[in-house]
Amino acid sequence: MAQRPPLKPGEKRGLPPAVKLTPKWGQTVTRPVVPTSYAMAKTADNPGLASERQRARLVERLAQQGIADADVLRAMGLVPRHRFVDDGLASRAYEDTALPIGFQQTISQPFVVARSQALARSHLMTPEGMRSALEVGTGCGYQAAVMSELYESVVSVERIPGLHDLAKSNLANWPAGARLRLVLGDGLVDGEPWGPFDVIVLAAGMSDAPTDLLRQLKVGGVLVAPLGAPDQHLRVIRRLRDNGSSDSGGFETFTFESVAFVPILRGIQP
Repeated sequence: MAQRPPLKPGEKRGLPPAVKLTPKWGQTVTRPVVPTSYAMAKTADNPGLASERQRARLVERLAQQGIADADVLRAMGLVPRHRFVDDGLASRAYEDTALPIGFQQTISQPFVVARSQALARSHLMTPEGMRSALEVGTGCGYQAAVMSELYESVVSVERIPGLHDLAKSNLANWPAGARLRLVLGDGLVDGEPWGPFDVIVLAAGMSDAPTDLLRQLKVGGVLVAPLGAPDQHLRVIRRLRDNGSSDSGGFETFTFESVAFVPILRGIQP
């Protein structure tokens, strides 16, 4: 057996000094490798971070819950939800539950995100191709990241400055970031300069369909929103024709499961 080299004066035998590891995102569920800047951190480096296996299990659960759109499942598997929640909640990131993100807001549960996107895509009747989408209520940026994997361009509007800044930080190096535009403003009107849209998704509830947003839909486009009072349901509203207005005769509505979202508020929060 080879002998160890003699110790130098003042040197102690033992383990090498600890090295702080930079989190890296690893392989995705459906793609070989994602860019190094978004490589998933190893659970050994931070036990709170969920592994790729947990992301895969999330996708499996969503499929078992009835999400059949392969592109939606792929997008859900690509986005590491633990990056969009507080470090203290990272170990719960892949539970199917809403989690607090500050400012009295929450990140939506994965099933609701997947269900909203699957409903939008299954009811969409605009031509295939360069499809655009609007999200009202960016929050921490999680759903915007998912949508960026499904549409050629996504505008996401947030009215709370602190959340807008949080989303920008969370999405700073997102691989599909070139398809994302984050806007601080009133989501019902401030996405209009980039419309009309194929898909509009609301991350907060209203009692009735917002006419400001219906006017921003392309013919054949859909709005997915939690609507109703006092009982909310996830509804899809599809534009049937361009008659220069948002009267009910130009739209058809489909109603789905009961949900509970915080209400939409107008204007930028001071």
